Amino acid sequence: MIGLPEERAVTLGEYIRDTGSTVRAAAKEFGLSKSTVHKDVSYRLRLINPSLYTEVKAVLDKNREERHIRGGNATRLKFLNDKNDDGQTPNLP
Repeated sequence: MIGLPEERAVTLGEYIRDTGSTVRAAAKEFGLSKSTVHKDVSYRLRLINPSLYTEVKAVLDKNREERHIRGGNATRLKFLNDKNDDGQTPNLP
């Protein structure tokens, strides 16, 4: 993504606000590092567009609260897909 950091911050902020995306997903979508996206939406955006920053911060806070749930579900699916030595899947709820 080419452009001024200020323009990039606004574009990233609008994307995260509109899609509910995580920083990691936004970084992948725009071909940037997670650090760049985080700095843009956490620091630059606060100075450039405070109202958009507030909306983005709400999305990021929600994502942070749900992070442990997503990780737990990923682990659960991993074990459901793994096979036991006898070829049977484990009995998990």
